Amino acid sequence: MLQPNARWRILEQETTKVTNLVNELNLSQVAARLLVNRGFTDPETASEFLMKDEPAFLDPFLLKGMAEAVDRIQSAVEKNEQILVFGDYDADGVSSTAVLVTALKMIGADCDYYIPNRFTEGYGPNNPALQWAKDEGYSLVITVDTGISAVTQADYAKEIGLDFIVTDHHEPPPTLPNSYTTINPKQPGCSYPFKELAGVGVAFKVAHGLLGRVPNELLDYAVIGTIADLVPLVGENRLLAKKGLLAFQTSDKIGIQALKDVCGMTAGEVEADHIGFAIGPRLNAAGRLDSAIPAVELLLAENREEANELASEIDRLNKERQKVVNDISKDAIAVVQEMDGIPEALVVAKEGWNAGVIGIVASRLVEKFYRPTIVLTIDPETGLAKGSARSIEGFDMFAELSKSRDILPHFGGHPMAAGMTLQSEHVGMLRERLIEQAKNGLAPEAFTPITTIDLTVAVDDVTIEVLKEIEELSPFGVENAKPRVLIDDVKLADIKRIGSDSSHLKFQFAGEAKTLDGIAFRKGDLFEHITPQASVSAVGTLSINEWNGRIKPQLIVDDLAVKQWQLFDWRSLQLNRVGTRLVDLPSEKSIVIAFQEKTFEACQERGIVVYRSSDPLPSFANNYIILLDVPSHREELYRLFEEGSPPSRIYVVFSEEEESFFKTNPNRDQFKWYYAFLKKRQSFKVADLKKLEAYKGWSSETTSFMNEVFNDLGFIQMDDQYLTIVEAPAKKDLSDSKTYQAKQEQTWLENELVYASYGQLRELFSERIGSKDSQKKETITHGL
Repeated sequence: MLQPNARWRILEQETTKVTNLVNELNLSQVAARLLVNRGFTDPETASEFLMKDEPAFLDPFLLKGMAEAVDRIQSAVEKNEQILVFGDYDADGVSSTAVLVTALKMIGADCDYYIPNRFTEGYGPNNPALQWAKDEGYSLVITVDTGISAVTQADYAKEIGLDFIVTDHHEPPPTLPNSYTTINPKQPGCSYPFKELAGVGVAFKVAHGLLGRVPNELLDYAVIGTIADLVPLVGENRLLAKKGLLAFQTSDKIGIQALKDVCGMTAGEVEADHIGFAIGPRLNAAGRLDSAIPAVELLLAENREEANELASEIDRLNKERQKVVNDISKDAIAVVQEMDGIPEALVVAKEGWNAGVIGIVASRLVEKFYRPTIVLTIDPETGLAKGSARSIEGFDMFAELSKSRDILPHFGGHPMAAGMTLQSEHVGMLRERLIEQAKNGLAPEAFTPITTIDLTVAVDDVTIEVLKEIEELSPFGVENAKPRVLIDDVKLADIKRIGSDSSHLKFQFAGEAKTLDGIAFRKGDLFEHITPQASVSAVGTLSINEWNGRIKPQLIVDDLAVKQWQLFDWRSLQLNRVGTRLVDLPSEKSIVIAFQEKTFEACQERGIVVYRSSDPLPSFANNYIILLDVPSHREELYRLFEEGSPPSRIYVVFSEEEESFFKTNPNRDQFKWYYAFLKKRQSFKVADLKKLEAYKGWSSETTSFMNEVFNDLGFIQMDDQYLTIVEAPAKKDLSDSKTYQAKQEQTWLENELVYASYGQLRELFSERIGSKDSQKKETITHGL
């Protein structure tokens, strides 16, 4: 067996709903099943999701506060008031700022923007920044992607005579800011039909309201924050993303062109992953390490030379960010590994960690340990701890942190992520509370990640046409994930390690009529845990691989499993090298067994934990059995598998004694000739055996063996000098000799265990454990 890294949850669809979509919308079974998985179970909602008819953006004035905001902004434009857009320092905040600043300038506003410094000002509006705005002559401040928690800042703005409009998308706190007006689809009393807009989506709606039309020219900005902020790509977000990707692909904005160049993006089709893994991280890097202002300047750039310089600087910062993340991640992982066991929730803190990247570090810890996680950096001068949280399925981080508002004066976020500031002396209390909340709120199995699988597909069914149908559901993201498929229990036509450091695996999955290529990145170590003859189950995403003009489907493998027991052939391994191979196996699962006392003692001398085959043994169930040498009798081997569950793996070494007494196995004709020879002479000198052996071409072991057999049967008598025939012995068969029986048993063991082919050896074990395996085989893929 090979256990998967995650619990596999295979979605099932009602056949009638799938058939209905197939018939009504002329869809394939694959597309229909995927739509049903996503909740689009009737033709009307499915057609809307697929955008069969040109969808329209929602009326922006359905948003609570929109009318008041538009009126106030238009009044400011008419009166030539100065307007300040107050943004955030992540990709959503940066793109939100670009959207609203551009829209304001389109209607003739006198405006500028302000992005707080993460390190000196922290998250969100702050009183010194508002006072600066007042001193600089601004009379209206509009937040984007921030402000919903700025209660004291809104009061301060009112106090100093600044009108303060909040546009945000984060979860509202119990008390809302007393602003001029607030636009947030999640705020109480807002009837806007779609609640999941990103910050840039809300800013886009404000631009829509100001211009009185859909601002298509801002879609290339809007798609950045919509994808980078990981909001659900359904409803209006899906429309923003789909149209936005097309706009981004053909954008004539100088800053976006420079950004695409530095990312190495060609003139081809832009996909959501390009935004999520190339554009977003670079825009984020500026605010994470320094100031986000260069990122905004890049998006708004009108000079190509300046745009190129800004793009290069942001790319440099991103590379620096990657190094900082790696360094802090190593530190944070070490902190966790030094704990006495992995707790139900992780809260790690240290002085000097870069506050701009701790969110990424938190994600790394979740990926490694799969626990709700908070990573904090402590400022020894202020005594404040600033942190980022990331969660796991079933643990609403925002709701759980809301229970600690008494020690979290400043925090906000979503069910899966949050940011916070607290006094450093309260970190321990927060840790204790979060661990207790996770312990009480999550079942033990919740700490193993879940992989949701959309479809089980056969190798032969994966075609280019099917992949094109799947692509109709893009863009993929949160709540519309790229479909994961299961290739279940298939043979491998090929498996090999690839890459300069052999860190990746390449497969060919065998179907009835064809093969399917697969690649598993950073899983090269699994090569030693999969036998070429195994039937493998693989979970991953399907894609089109273009190479040298050839177009083929392929599976990008996320997780692997082997549901049946596996046989690993170590017969070419010297016994003294076994210890080095055992290091790669988990000691808690490995049961090393010796049949011969000499092997047992040799292993003990080398410090290997080894059992005699006759010892009471641990349960084999799901463990690894390592058989070091050849037993004296097959029943010794069979007895190991008589009771209990089968092992998940068997490793065979079957090392033999180098100096075996038996070197040959004479046949019955040889026995017959030799007995006739001795009977004719009645007595024969032992010293003359060498001449006979030379004459017959026999070894000394051959004659010694036949002599022992004849002696067992009472056919001869032996002493140091003579072999003497016994007159009228009892009639017996060769098989009545214990020496002969032992030799035949050894011959069988050597043939069946040492010299047999891999297939023959596996068949031998299958006869003993195969029936139990089929009865008790763990169904890995249906663990939920």
